[in-house]
Amino acid sequence: MQRRQFTQQVTLTGITLLLWSVHRHAWAVSLSDLSNQDAAQGIRVALEKGAQAAVALLGRPDGFLGNPKVRIPLPGYLEDAAKLLKFTGQGPQVEELVTSMNRAAEAAVPMGRDLLLGAVKSMSVTDAKNILTGGEDSVTRFFADRTRVPLGDKFLPIVTRATDRVGLAQRYNAVAGKAAGMGLVKQEDANIQRYVTGKSLDGLYTIIGEEERKIRQDPVGTGSAVLKKVFGALR
Repeated sequence: MQRRQFTQQVTLTGITLLLWSVHRHAWAVSLSDLSNQDAAQGIRVALEKGAQAAVALLGRPDGFLGNPKVRIPLPGYLEDAAKLLKFTGQGPQVEELVTSMNRAAEAAVPMGRDLLLGAVKSMSVTDAKNILTGGEDSVTRFFADRTRVPLGDKFLPIVTRATDRVGLAQRYNAVAGKAAGMGLVKQEDANIQRYVTGKSLDGLYTIIGEEERKIRQDPVGTGSAVLKKVFGALR
């Protein structure tokens, strides 16, 4: 009886290994069958769709404020301090500041559309292959490497105008500067304009990555033949 069970177990293990080997071989063949042109075109289409969807989703009222994944809070210690301020009757002013931070991000994001699409158009075949076979953060890393600095320069004036309308913005910078000197707030978070600009970019790249993952998971649902061909090869 034991010998029969052992034989069945060995057989099942062998079948499992065989199926796994066939699956890996089929995946490798499918991926290798893609031409460089196919891979690059598929990635460009996917990232263009992802970038445009992210800009449309975030660059509207409540795009940041109403989305828990990207909503911009006060940083660290100041978020805790804000809770105390609400108990002293300053809750509306705190909420006004947080709302203005997120509204500033929503106003800035649409200004990044052309830079994002320009980065996609300048993508090399090597970039495309790296994104296609890279990890879940490969898209985020690509856009951050290519666009973070120029987008930051473009977003900062928009964010500054939006946050300057709120009187607490100047007080934030004064309090955050002191908190940063005591190690309670990161130095890069001590200026509200730069903090919001950085968080706007983080949120933008996060949503682009999510949109690209949706395409990977359901390339057929996009209605695009090239996306079905390229991402279907990875399934």
